[in-house]
Amino acid sequence: MIAKLVQADEDTVRDVIHRFNEIGLACLDPRWAGGRPRLLSTDDEDFVVQTAITRPTKLGQPFTRWSIRKLAAYLCRVHGRVIRISREALRCLLTRRGITFQRTKTWKESPDPERDAKLDRIEHVLERSRIACSRSTSSGRLASGPPPARAGLLPVTPNGILRPTTAPTGLRYFYGCYSLDDDRLWGVARRKKGATNTLAALKSIRTARPDGAPIYAILDNLFAHKGETIWLWSRKNRVELCFTPTYASWANRVEAHLGALRQFTLANSDHRSHPAQTRALYAYLRWRNANARHSDVLAARRKERARIRSEKGIRWGGRPLTATA
Repeated sequence: MIAKLVQADEDTVRDVIHRFNEIGLACLDPRWAGGRPRLLSTDDEDFVVQTAITRPTKLGQPFTRWSIRKLAAYLCRVHGRVIRISREALRCLLTRRGITFQRTKTWKESPDPERDAKLDRIEHVLERSRIACSRSTSSGRLASGPPPARAGLLPVTPNGILRPTTAPTGLRYFYGCYSLDDDRLWGVARRKKGATNTLAALKSIRTARPDGAPIYAILDNLFAHKGETIWLWSRKNRVELCFTPTYASWANRVEAHLGALRQFTLANSDHRSHPAQTRALYAYLRWRNANARHSDVLAARRKERARIRSEKGIRWGGRPLTATA
């Protein structure tokens, strides 16, 4: 009767009745086994995480970065402490601790003996941007003509060989200027790079701030930025030139904005002439200044800023990034 009422096996009901006669209502409490005991203690997990964020070469391994397979194999034979963990469990553990495996990237260390002093000066200038007009200038190469061979982009002969193109080649140099005060980006494309064009860009910056307030121009170490004419003009017009260290263009905030410009106007483009390319650049600048807080512009800036910082491997001012495997 009881077995039919609770839809259970008769032997199960007999066992419960016998245990009730022995221990009373405690027989109704479930007796959970608790599952398999943990194989790794908290100290073991901390050791795994610390190993993952340590360069393999420092641990005597003949490679420069970890993989899940290599790390799991190393933990099984580490001297004095053997940790057996599957690759999937290791991946889940590292994910819980906020460690992900990134693509290997390289960069050039700056040999500039004044590296720290230059970075400190730039950081100090940027912190004062609310009370002083702070500008950034840069120049970059622009190439026109068809992009590398891609399906459907270049004319192909019947036998599959690419036809030669008659599109004009060569380079143009874009002098970009960015104002931290009003978040405005402008610039001009020139046939050559030189002190004359750099001075013209600086004069446009001075014209944008006619009240005579001091201006801080952040530039890279291009030879065209250090002419005697530029030095004399900058002293006369209250423009301080702040140069980034060698191989440290990431220190100039204009790079993130120029990265967005390249992404929106040059990536996957097929400008047939330099004038067409220049018109596209100027059209973007007008749109960008009218939509400075557009979600696409902000996303492109964040992406480019993250790329620049990750390439260098350090944060602004020399503070190290959070270590990742």
